[in-house]
Amino acid sequence: MEIKQVLKDLCLSYGVSGDEQQACNVALNYLKPYAKDIQIDNFNNLIAVISEAKNDKPTILLDAHIDQIGMIITAIDDNGFIKVANCGGNDRRLLLAQDVIVLGKEKINGVISTIPVHTEAKKRVPKIDDVLIDVGMSKEEVQKVVSLGDRVIINSEFNTLNDTIVSCRAVDDRSGVAVILKALDILKDEDLDIGLSVLFSSQEETGEQGATIAGYNINPDIAVAIDVSFAYTPDADEFKCGKMSKGAMIGISPTLNRKETDKIINLAKEKDIPYQLEVMGGSTGTNADTLSLVRGGAKTVLLSIPQKYMHTPIEVVDLKDIENTAKLLAEYIRSFKEEM
Repeated sequence: MEIKQVLKDLCLSYGVSGDEQQACNVALNYLKPYAKDIQIDNFNNLIAVISEAKNDKPTILLDAHIDQIGMIITAIDDNGFIKVANCGGNDRRLLLAQDVIVLGKEKINGVISTIPVHTEAKKRVPKIDDVLIDVGMSKEEVQKVVSLGDRVIINSEFNTLNDTIVSCRAVDDRSGVAVILKALDILKDEDLDIGLSVLFSSQEETGEQGATIAGYNINPDIAVAIDVSFAYTPDADEFKCGKMSKGAMIGISPTLNRKETDKIINLAKEKDIPYQLEVMGGSTGTNADTLSLVRGGAKTVLLSIPQKYMHTPIEVVDLKDIENTAKLLAEYIRSFKEEM
């Protein structure tokens, strides 16, 4: 599996929260070779059964969310300008003068309008209600191809910055999807006696609803959430961040299972796989929090890929971190074969 191509295909597919179908279809095609059973449920969760539990072995769920942040169309004004609301945590500082894609009946290019600096007294951060998208059409022309509720994303390309460092939109959390696919590829010729399921979950960015529903139905004994977390940049507090190119960030939090977390840390040491710790005093802000509460509760672990510039169109990761996170995840799954 060529991880760079997988990540590129995933990131350039469309899947704003609540409208994840295209991204699910791309991920489904990559998942097919490893799955015994695969489906997209009514909530746009992509769920696959990789193996079924034998001899009282546990069922493990691997989760990464498939949705991305974006905007949802709320109105079309008399001049053909499109108004929007947030779908997830957009950074409003970035919105003015952005190139966008309107995902209507067909894909339409647009730009977010802005007042020229020459005529504005001071710089401002726009409220989402003030954002107007110009697609160069009249109201009547727009209405032929755009409906209220259609999604909008900021446009960006998949760029290679330096060797294994890449940048694109939706790296949060398509890089987590890539980790799981790579781990399955590593394990593809092995006979697993655990129950192993995969969830590429919907609507994480708007409240973790997909994981809530699918987690309940899958009912795992152990859940491993794969997400991204903050990588250090010079304008951030170093102690609050991970480091890019230094491996997976293994989460430690009251909501996470300490025994399984320690097991992963020990495996990383034993197998000489680079890792770092991410300590949180409360909830993690990821699907791990939701999955720990399914039905009677699941033992939950969190692995995060260090990422710069979260929730922007230029999210940056190191492909080596994705590869090493996948290796650690594969070793964790293998470890259950050795347990009696």
